[in-house]
Amino acid sequence: MPKGGRKGGHKGRARQYTSPEEIDAQLQAEKQKAREEEEQEEGGDGAAGDPKKEKKSLDSDESEDEDDDYQQKRKGVEGLIDIENPNRVAQTTKKVTQLDLDGPKELSRREREEIEKQKAKERYMKMHLAGKTEQAKADLARLAIIRKQREEAARKKEEERKAKDDATLSGKRMQSLSLNK
Repeated sequence: MPKGGRKGGHKGRARQYTSPEEIDAQLQAEKQKAREEEEQEEGGDGAAGDPKKEKKSLDSDESEDEDDDYQQKRKGVEGLIDIENPNRVAQTTKKVTQLDLDGPKELSRREREEIEKQKAKERYMKMHLAGKTEQAKADLARLAIIRKQREEAARKKEEERKAKDDATLSGKRMQSLSLNK
């Protein structure tokens, strides 16, 4: 035999895999043998004829499988010594049916900060549109100054155009008067 007590595998041979049905059958056979041994130890002739006991033993096997999920295996001397540590939290596995997906989900710090940042930005934009922020007040003042400058420029332009029209009209009158003479 090779090291470690393993059987030597041959390179050319095909591997043989056990099907799930065969594994289930083997497990059932082992459970059946264990039940028969327990019945023989208790006094086999009375237990073999009682169908209720067989039914209970089948149910107990199923419940033992469920109980194994909840019990933790203790390592080392943990089984011998009771530990009274209030900070120690026993890890329990939750089943899918026990998970609370509908409850409020706790956000991480980054997610919380991101949401707060978005809300603050929205509040600022509302205040800005209402004209209550300092930046909005400065913008409105600047717009008012620009509006006045444009009104003055438009007024000057209008006056210059009128003056030009008057000058051209008076110039034409002079020409027409001089031509008439």
